[in-house]
Amino acid sequence: MWIEYCSVTCYDKYMPIVKKLNHDFFKKWTREMAYVLGFFAADGSMMQNKRGGHFIEFHITDRCVLVSIRKVLGSDHKISLRKQKKKHHRLSYRLQLGSREYFNDISLLGFTPNKSKIVRFPFVEKDFLGDFVRGYFDGDGCVFFKRYKVKDRRKMRWVFQTRFTSGSKQFLDGLHFSLREQGGVQRGFILEKSKNSGWELVLSHNDSVALSTLMYNNVPHNLFLPRKYRIFKRALRTLFGQKLEMRL
Repeated sequence: MWIEYCSVTCYDKYMPIVKKLNHDFFKKWTREMAYVLGFFAADGSMMQNKRGGHFIEFHITDRCVLVSIRKVLGSDHKISLRKQKKKHHRLSYRLQLGSREYFNDISLLGFTPNKSKIVRFPFVEKDFLGDFVRGYFDGDGCVFFKRYKVKDRRKMRWVFQTRFTSGSKQFLDGLHFSLREQGGVQRGFILEKSKNSGWELVLSHNDSVALSTLMYNNVPHNLFLPRKYRIFKRALRTLFGQKLEMRL
């Protein structure tokens, strides 16, 4: 068992609280580690406070993802509800972990505080690429499958497209290269969303099929976002008569 000790004030005395955590989780590549690291690259942050505490945290609007991540980390930390900055914003959740080991290991893997615009795509072995990409996609990816009426035509047209978002073009360049070299993607392109608001890697029909095959192959421990998976499944069934079955 991996144990983390911390303290809280209770009746003016410090009472020890024992928190479980596998502090060696990021020291070795596994499929679970690759997914969590990919999700961290998208929707994670790391910080050091003035008292020398080291923390990493994950945040997302889908609580189920944090529940799965917490489980594979061997953690019993609380998942907290984050306050909405604006009334129209969706509720979001946060999992914060105090661990110098995590902070140092994630730093060695290429991540830093305030990483959003400077992060680079890390080295990921081929066996773990699908899990890393799925983790990043669940954090900062989206999939579109809708039917549109094309101008000057009577027929409706299905649009099947996937996108990855990042504040760092260098990260998306590395992701795009890895998907073409090892993930079965043939094309795709990167575009700037708007001035100083980030970049997007865009994949169309056939490359989205290749992406789905890469990401949903034998997923471990329910480490995926169900609502995105369902869109891929529907798209493949509708357009190609294919089934996207995930062995868990």
